[in-house]
Amino acid sequence: MTNLLETERLLIRSWIPEHDAEQAFAIYSDPEVTHFLGKSSRVTSIESQRQRLIKGIERMHQRNNGTGAWAIVEKESTTIVGTILLKQLPDKDGLPTQDYEVGWELRRASWGKGYATEAGQVMLNYGFSVLNLPVIYAVVKPENHASIRVTERLGMKPIGRTNKYYGIELLLFQLDASEE
Repeated sequence: MTNLLETERLLIRSWIPEHDAEQAFAIYSDPEVTHFLGKSSRVTSIESQRQRLIKGIERMHQRNNGTGAWAIVEKESTTIVGTILLKQLPDKDGLPTQDYEVGWELRRASWGKGYATEAGQVMLNYGFSVLNLPVIYAVVKPENHASIRVTERLGMKPIGRTNKYYGIELLLFQLDASEE
């Protein structure tokens, strides 16, 4: 198991498909969790979730640039509470741009506990201090008020609406390395 980052309450670590598929399935089979992620994010079985984790790890290795998606683990209970990501934003056709995003997805039982902000803060720091990114973005569906509040707590500045990424209209937030 590879721990990438640590906070007071959380471990940010690589996904372990054989070990984590069941907990990940519990997260991504919940329609409340996937509501803002789109239907393609919903999984139908533990096995399909395991395969998705394997493919995600393979993509991380192929990119080999320090970006990806990691499990957020609550230290006290060792429960996976969600996913934190730092990756290149895709354009409307799904091709990677030169812009990087931070993002989070949490199981419903972990909403409202500050985990997204805590994981987001340490991931932003990683992006700026380890990957030397000059700017990191977040994109949020306009009706996702909880994620908008997280971007605010992270000190990200609202830029406005954009259709540049994912082929849909999103709110764009930005944090520059010099402001972190």
